[in-house]
Parts: sequence; C-alpha cells; structure tokens
Amino acid sequence: MGKRSNFERGTSSNWLLKCKLVCFVLCSITGRALVAPVTWLAVTLINGSYYICAVSEYVPGYYYGAAPNVTASERSRILATFPCRQLVPPELTRARDEVILLLRYQSQVAGWLLIAVVVITVFLSYCLASCFSPLSFLHFRYWNSYVHNEQELFDEATEQHSRLYAMQNVKKFFGFVPGSENVKEIRIPSLREWQAISGLAFLKRVDEEHYDYSLLHDWALKERASGKYLRIDEDLGIITQL
Repeated sequence: MGKRSNFERGTSSNWLLKCKLVCFVLCSITGRALVAPVTWLAVTLINGSYYICAVSEYVPGYYYGAAPNVTASERSRILATFPCRQLVPPELTRARDEVILLLRYQSQVAGWLLIAVVVITVFLSYCLASCFSPLSFLHFRYWNSYVHNEQELFDEATEQHSRLYAMQNVKKFFGFVPGSENVKEIRIPSLREWQAISGLAFLKRVDEEHYDYSLLHDWALKERASGKYLRIDEDLGIITQL
C-alpha cells in the first residue's frame, strides 16, 4: 500500500506539473499573439480619429446645444458629418469643434486606460507565474534556454537532413550530386522519367507512417537507378569546374 500510495502521489505531482507548464506555455503564446492587436488598438484610441468617426453621431444634443425642433434622425445625420469639416454648416463650426474635442478626450482616456490595464495584467501575470511556477527562477531560465536551443538545433538538423535526403534523390535521377568534384559520368533520364517528375507536387501518403514529399521523391522510391549513362571527358570536367 505504501508503494502504491507513493506511486499515485508521484503520478499526481507529474500531472500537476504538466498542467502548470502547459498553462504557462499557452499564456505565453497568447500574450505574444495579443501584442500587435492591443498595440494597434491603443495607438488608434490615443490618436482618436477612428473613435471620432464611429461615435460622433451618438453624442447627446446637450453637449453642443442642438436645436429642439430638429428630429432625432436629422440630428444623427448632422452629427455624422462632424468628422468631415467641409460638410459641416458654418453655424455649427463651433459645436463641431466642441464635439470633436470631447470625443478625442474620451478616446485618449480609453487608450491610456487600455495601456494601464495591459501593463497591470502583464505585471500580475509575471508575478503569479513566478509564485505558482513549479520551477525556481534559475531552473526556469535554464528550461527556457534549453527549449530555445533545442528548437534552433532542430531547425538546423531539419535543414541538413532534408538537404541530404533530397540530394540522394537528385543523385539517383541525374547520376551525380550537385557541387561534387571530378564527376566521371552523368545519367541521361528518359522521356518517361521526365514526365514522371513533372507536374504539381502534392504530399502523398504511402502508408500509415510515410509520405512522398514530391514527384521526384515518389519516382526515386519506386524506380531503379537504371538507364543510360554518359561518361564525362576529364578536360570537359576541368572546364566545368572552372
């Protein structure tokens, strides 16, 4: 029973650690994704132009002393023209300036409030993440560095692996590897082989675990490297290398 209890306790601890790390990664990704739209929204509100165009027709009439005999629809139509100075009647120029100033103040206040909310949210998020993190500060820095380095090395290995794999297929088709020195012979592909690798390349599933990445890849897996070969003259090879 004691061993079973320790095992269950360890399993629960690992599950909790995994949940915390998953939540941390999701919050980190979400925060980075929201940087651009929140920044654009804050800058737009501080500028005020879009807010003025969107809200001008909803300004109450007592802000600028609207005539009481004007209908609600007519008042909304007049207010909607306030962002465009050339469309406003001369007698409403002063009212227009007051409304624009009021809306710009509202927009700027909303923009600065948004920035303050974002700053406080980010600060509290970092504090809570540090308090509830299962890792110490140095351990977390090491983990973050490890993930970054692992991704960089994986990208480098992916580039090299795919290049070497593609090089084998190209060598099978042409008989030599691009960039190799002292090429002795080259392969002359047939018309049928040229037709086999020509066309639109789609990812093709071969079986439950493997795919063909291109038409050349599909040809290299199915066909044998037979056909016509042409020997290269050494003098021509020297000229080619030059």
